[in-house]
Amino acid sequence: MKRKNMVSVLCALPLLLSAQQLTSSKEVIDCGQVIYRNPISVNYVVKNSGVKPLSISKVLTNCGCAAVEYPLKVIASGDSGVVKVTFDAKQMGHFNKQIGIYTNDSQPPLMLTLKGVVVNNLSEFPVNYPFRLGDLMTDVNNIEFDDINHGDIAQIKVHIKNGTEKIAQPTLMHLPVYLKAEVYPSKIAPGHTGVATITLDSRFLRDYGLTQTSIYLGFVPGDQVAENKELSVSTVLLPEFNKSLSVSEAKSPHIKLSSTTLDLGLFGNKKKVSGKITIENTGQAELDIENVQMFTQGVRLSLKKTKLAPGVMTEMKITAFADGIKRARSKPRILMITNDPENPKIVVTLNVK
Repeated sequence: MKRKNMVSVLCALPLLLSAQQLTSSKEVIDCGQVIYRNPISVNYVVKNSGVKPLSISKVLTNCGCAAVEYPLKVIASGDSGVVKVTFDAKQMGHFNKQIGIYTNDSQPPLMLTLKGVVVNNLSEFPVNYPFRLGDLMTDVNNIEFDDINHGDIAQIKVHIKNGTEKIAQPTLMHLPVYLKAEVYPSKIAPGHTGVATITLDSRFLRDYGLTQTSIYLGFVPGDQVAENKELSVSTVLLPEFNKSLSVSEAKSPHIKLSSTTLDLGLFGNKKKVSGKITIENTGQAELDIENVQMFTQGVRLSLKKTKLAPGVMTEMKITAFADGIKRARSKPRILMITNDPENPKIVVTLNVK
């Protein structure tokens, strides 16, 4: 049997249990628009998915315009390494580069692809850039991953503009384990734009409900973290329910609020303003308000009861403080996580000026 035909049948052979295998989480990377004569670098994460250690013996590319750095040490079973590819954009137009990674096993090489288009000037994105993070301008300074279920992989794009007279190499700093970020192009010329793609892997989130963190946009790698470079990130992870039971088959709680919007009015000369919302369980089982969190600073609440029997009501008092609200990056809201299968997440929006 020819080697090229062996790959298609290996999955049916017991030999696979002892085979060495190199895989990549992303075999194709699209760089989008790349500025002429501005080299870009991308990282491919490769993993030894076999049961025996392996090492990369050589890496070949289909042109001399792509330079490659790869791990020289042995990669143990289950471990990963980074293959860095740098493309020197010296020719205008579309490019599609192939990278073959050979290991010390007998398998065909792992083939990776790097593609994009080399241009004189990057096309402007149809967005505004009202926020300044350090020396860079962005279209947002706060991003939210909403209604995330366990196991979801979600992405949000942040548009970046370089308003300086220097070439920027934007980098996202202080990323928690559940976030990854890629910026394309890797270098942004003065007056030009790029995109940062923030990827959330919900498998690394520990708690359901609201998780908040801050990441920072640096002008170049090694830039210092500073408050004026902050990009706040909020994630709402929904609780899991037994999907085998329908609402009609099981007695369920049901949450009912007097309103999901609370108008607190004007601060004026007041340091704080308050209001109340009534909560009722109109279902047939005990309602558990498992988690109550604030999206922004400057809000405080008191909830008389968090567990409500069927037919029982309670009251939530909400107080907004002027000093905190004025510093908030997004609209003040309250997140409630419940055991109501139809309303696992409730958001109360506060209107206050």
